[in-house]
Amino acid sequence: MKYKEDINKNIFRGYDIRGIYPTEIDEDTAYTIGLGFGSYIHDLGKTTCIVGHDNRLSSPVLYDALIKGILSTGIDIISLGLCTTPMYYYACIKLKTYSGVMVTASHNPKDDNGFKFAFDEAGNCKGQEIQDFLTYILRGQFHRGEGTLSRYDIEPDYLELFRNNLHFGDRRVKVVIDPGNGTTSVIAKKLYEMFPIDVVIINGESDGRFPNHHPDPCVEDNLQQLKDKVLDVGADIGLGFDGDGDRMGLVTNSARFLPTDYYMILIIRDIISKVEKKEFLYDVKCSKALSDEIERLGGKGLCYRTGNSYTKAMVRDAVLPFGGELSGHVYFRDRWPGFDSGLYAGLRMLEILSNTNKTVDELAQGIPVYYSTPELKFTASDDIKFGIVDKIGEYAKEKNYKFLDIDGVKVLFDDGWALVRASNTGPNITARFEARTNERLDIIKQEFTNLLEKYLKDVE
Repeated sequence: MKYKEDINKNIFRGYDIRGIYPTEIDEDTAYTIGLGFGSYIHDLGKTTCIVGHDNRLSSPVLYDALIKGILSTGIDIISLGLCTTPMYYYACIKLKTYSGVMVTASHNPKDDNGFKFAFDEAGNCKGQEIQDFLTYILRGQFHRGEGTLSRYDIEPDYLELFRNNLHFGDRRVKVVIDPGNGTTSVIAKKLYEMFPIDVVIINGESDGRFPNHHPDPCVEDNLQQLKDKVLDVGADIGLGFDGDGDRMGLVTNSARFLPTDYYMILIIRDIISKVEKKEFLYDVKCSKALSDEIERLGGKGLCYRTGNSYTKAMVRDAVLPFGGELSGHVYFRDRWPGFDSGLYAGLRMLEILSNTNKTVDELAQGIPVYYSTPELKFTASDDIKFGIVDKIGEYAKEKNYKFLDIDGVKVLFDDGWALVRASNTGPNITARFEARTNERLDIIKQEFTNLLEKYLKDVE
């Protein structure tokens, strides 16, 4: 392996490093990132880091190359091997070693891979930090040394964290879980069977090809098998998990998809009387139903930009008891260390059910009614997508629309909103629309999708 002078700059994205294997990310790329990472934390006075990898087919070879790069800078490595991203997060906390790299492409397609990484206690790198790291790598001035490699099994500690954290009631809940053949497959069964619940598992074999469906449980189309199984076995709830285990998707007892912002309403209803600080974070994609409900309950909502690295850091820095984003990342800090774990998010919902006779559908009653689209994607290369979003902002100014620009452009109407933003994880522009009626939703959607299609056509 060798230092890759012509490393693909486009893989350095808003929240992590991510690209297609092996055309955009290969072993030399991983080795080069290892050289850069080891040298960078050496400059910060660090001597040790933690590394782990998900179950994608390309992850072991990229993991080995990354390790070689880091070791050659004189940094010692604690290797976790195959693990979920939340297990990696907890290892950093448990071992008080906050510098680390997780080899994963999260919920992306099977041929993608990448790296989530943190230099120190600040957590996952994001935004300008990632671009600064790219600049550092391109200088090619790396430390040289011989680090040591040790291995650590985080699983017993991780299981104990769950065992001590959850308090189930008398009702025995029946749940269908769908790891989607992703990395939660390596621990989900053992973990869920620790608790007084009846567990049915589908797609529970670890298979980095994700042969049964795309590993993104917050896209309703990926949950059809889960819905069918919930109805088939008469389960109280269905839970799906993404490729690396930090996100969760939920279907109710009637096999109705419950988006993450609605899940957050159920959690906040449960904990608001139990926490001292009644302020909760949500991202710009979330329904106004969430902010309405927080206000009705006597709490305060904090709207923030999208992005796991950003939202998790803000929940921590603002010392909030709970927060999350529509993509499925949620962060509990009431009695949990604050990192996102899909398996834990699911168990918190099961804990609520075990202490009530209500169904999930009944718990979700009374949520303010808004009509919204799923997140829509428009293909746009990385070199044009931000410029097109800027044009949407200019249009909003010309129309004298009220809008937020904390993350893309969110145009606010009295009876709805339109959100257009550049994806930080792929060559796309994403859009979402919401309104009080379906008729108004169609009008808002048509206005901005027509605008997007026109701007995209203009740059062809």
